[in-house]
Amino acid sequence: MKKIRENLDRWSGQLQERWQALPVGAQRRYTLYFFTGYLLLTAVAIFEVWHDTANTGNGMAIEHIENPVPKNKKSPASPQDTSSTILKNNSHERK
Repeated sequence: MKKIRENLDRWSGQLQERWQALPVGAQRRYTLYFFTGYLLLTAVAIFEVWHDTANTGNGMAIEHIENPVPKNKKSPASPQDTSSTILKNNSHERK
């Protein structure tokens, strides 16, 4: 973990040096490009959310919840919890 942190610190230091080596005009231009890209992505995301909520119907389908365990009339015994039986069997084994 310490080696990863050292590598990240070295890499971020190199990036900082490269950024400082750029002229101020280039730094401003790159900052403007990144901000413009961020602004466009934000606008697209907001438009998508607005579009999706505007086109959905206001109705909500309400249905009964179905039982995931099918009822078997041939076997009246309820399904057992296998994890508890496995733990009980393992507690009586020799170690």
